[in-house]
Amino acid sequence: MLKEVSVLLLLLVFIIAAMASDPDPVMDFCIAKSPENVFECKNSSAATIEDFTFSGIKFPGNFKKTGFSSVAVNSNVFPGLNTLGVSFVRADFDVGGINVPHYHPRATEVAFVLEGKIYSGFVDTKNKVFAKVLEKGEVMVFPRGMLHFQLNVGDGPATILGSFDSQNPGLMRIPNAVFGSDIKVELLEKAFGLNSKELAKLKKKFSS
Repeated sequence: MLKEVSVLLLLLVFIIAAMASDPDPVMDFCIAKSPENVFECKNSSAATIEDFTFSGIKFPGNFKKTGFSSVAVNSNVFPGLNTLGVSFVRADFDVGGINVPHYHPRATEVAFVLEGKIYSGFVDTKNKVFAKVLEKGEVMVFPRGMLHFQLNVGDGPATILGSFDSQNPGLMRIPNAVFGSDIKVELLEKAFGLNSKELAKLKKKFSS
């Protein structure tokens, strides 16, 4: 009986490990028929070079309103990434601009500073902060699921290029997830020690 339980536990570990990242492709490529139907590939003979190139991040995004702009390059906008287990992002910062604390539930991120100086870091599950100022040409990794953040501390605009080990890494921005959702006001008041007026202001700011 003990041996059977051990075998079942071992199988469970392998199943969980297999489900923890994007599956390996079994074809050369799979151009999805549509972003809503990534499981059905169009005929490979109908694929063109346009399916495997993307030009949407050649120029900085418009960060003047909020101080920050990002363009995700995932399988939803770049069909050639479908089933390949990778994606990309371009993030542009105005002086003082921030990328609020957030995490990617399905991917590790490697960030490369293309231009500027960025205070960049993440927090582990023991609430230890790993952070430093990155300069042009430097790279930082954010482990899968870890809360991370960036702040432009330079004298001019800054740009980061990020790569992920998932075709659709997911994005959870903490302020939006907490104050922009339908979590009961009573819970938020108790959790953060806020009064109803302060909370209403935050909910108005971060609600979509």
